Amino acid sequence: QAQLVESGGGLVQAGGSLRLSCAASGRTFSNYVMAWFRQAPGKEREFVAAISWSGGTTTYANSVKGRFTISRDNAKNTVYLQMNSLKPEDTDVYYCAADAVSTIIFTVAARYDYWGQGTQVTVSS
Repeated sequence: QAQLVESGGGLVQAGGSLRLSCAASGRTFSNYVMAWFRQAPGKEREFVAAISWSGGTTTYANSVKGRFTISRDNAKNTVYLQMNSLKPEDTDVYYCAADAVSTIIFTVAARYDYWGQGTQVTVSS
């Protein structure tokens, strides 16, 4: 059973940092493009960042570029999202996702095959 489990969310003040982790199991996720999305209640899921299977290519949403960094450790089957200089508008549920088919990065949620349960990030002003 393929599974993605996020952790590391919480409450932080504006300007602070958090590191999210996504632990993968059940499949060879080291071969997959991995991504982070976020979603607020009543809104569509929004692309945040993605990383190629090798880690050599990364893509970011303009809203987080320069503040967030995605990385992966294939030996640990884990993907990370380091979030710095957090803003209240970063408050959302953050989801980890895996694309089991593509070798290039897509920013559309429908392209991703596996999803975690989400972790809440709340940034207070």
